[in-house]
Amino acid sequence: MKTRLFGSSGIRRIADDQLVKIAFEAGLAVGARYRNVVIGGDTRTSTDIIKAALFSGIQASGNICQDAGLLPTPTLAYVARHFNAGLMVTASHNPPEYNGIKFWNPDGAAFDDTQERQVEASIESTDIPADVGHDSATAPQCGGAIDEHIDRILRDFPGSLRGLKVVVDCGGGAASVTTPKLMKQLGIDPILVYCRPSGVFPRASEPTDENLAELKRKVVESGAQVGLAHDGDADRLVVVNENGQVISGDKLMVILAHRLNAKEVVTTVDASMVIEESGLIARRTRVGDSAVSAELKRTGAQFGGEPCGAWIFPKVSYCPDGIYAAALVSTLAAEGSLAKLAGEIPSYPMIRGSLSFETPPHIDDLEPGLLALDHVDIERIDGLRLRLKNGWVLIRLSGTEPKLRLTVEADSWNGAVEIFEKAKQSIKAVMPCG
Repeated sequence: MKTRLFGSSGIRRIADDQLVKIAFEAGLAVGARYRNVVIGGDTRTSTDIIKAALFSGIQASGNICQDAGLLPTPTLAYVARHFNAGLMVTASHNPPEYNGIKFWNPDGAAFDDTQERQVEASIESTDIPADVGHDSATAPQCGGAIDEHIDRILRDFPGSLRGLKVVVDCGGGAASVTTPKLMKQLGIDPILVYCRPSGVFPRASEPTDENLAELKRKVVESGAQVGLAHDGDADRLVVVNENGQVISGDKLMVILAHRLNAKEVVTTVDASMVIEESGLIARRTRVGDSAVSAELKRTGAQFGGEPCGAWIFPKVSYCPDGIYAAALVSTLAAEGSLAKLAGEIPSYPMIRGSLSFETPPHIDDLEPGLLALDHVDIERIDGLRLRLKNGWVLIRLSGTEPKLRLTVEADSWNGAVEIFEKAKQSIKAVMPCG
């Protein structure tokens, strides 16, 4: 195959006939290796036909498949412990015209690189007409997954949070059927924003600061102690403090790690240096929650995640779990001010940018120019990451677009701008970029 089907988190693309064909072939591939499979999906309008195609493929392989219905990705990954594999139909935080498939092992870890390549090889060797139809195929139901996941979470949070005022924004996604229910079982009467399942999403699915205007307004208006926001499949949680401000993912990682009494965390190369400066040992991986999960398994670390809001709690599952994180953050909010907690952690200016290209560059060709920066050391975990005396710079290839990602963090804004411009010019001197 000239290009890989799998990106940093499963297969994801515009929902069209080609994706239906890929789903059927993926079902064949998974069914050939895993005898008993559970499938689930998010709220997108294309989810049912993609699930039907997966079921048809698994059925054609001669093995067993059950349908867990509409549920979040971490819930599907948790219930996968009763099966040989789990398949989640979702495009996560992408717009509703996209869909895809995430592949899970029984421990909640995503398929590793070897497993992904086995699926890709099987799909590549399968010759199925593009217009094959599967809309009539249905799988036997697997009930109780949501309750099972919530019951596991409640084991770690047995006390009542009655009186805590929480605003929940599910973005019309899969968390709509889980997080409000969890809140009520924690003793909370949540204020709901966009918590009705919707195939077209009432706000942009990615829970970024600019997409959470209604949540922030509701938190301030209601006097809530916390606002909780999910993406389309609820593997992410983004948090708004009592002042209606989004807590940065880097600060939230520190807050959660300290609450869990974790001494070390696993995170990605693009996370802030504030993690180490907060007294934590940071083990860094390439970008992508599957890489974080694999390193958590390898090291036995207690907690990991990405600043985008993907938090992994290994004692429960190796899948990012925005639902579990919602319970943990609610507990923190009941104990005291989230704004105060975040305010005690320093902030460093970070600049992110992209440079387009026509021909993919060799990252090694960019190294000589970057080495002119006054660096302390260099890492090649994911592209090139240079640690500098006053910050760091990261250059890596995008996994989804023909672009170089350039990220800089420094101890001052002027320092960040200077590093960013020097790095950008050194790249342009080697290759033509947009």
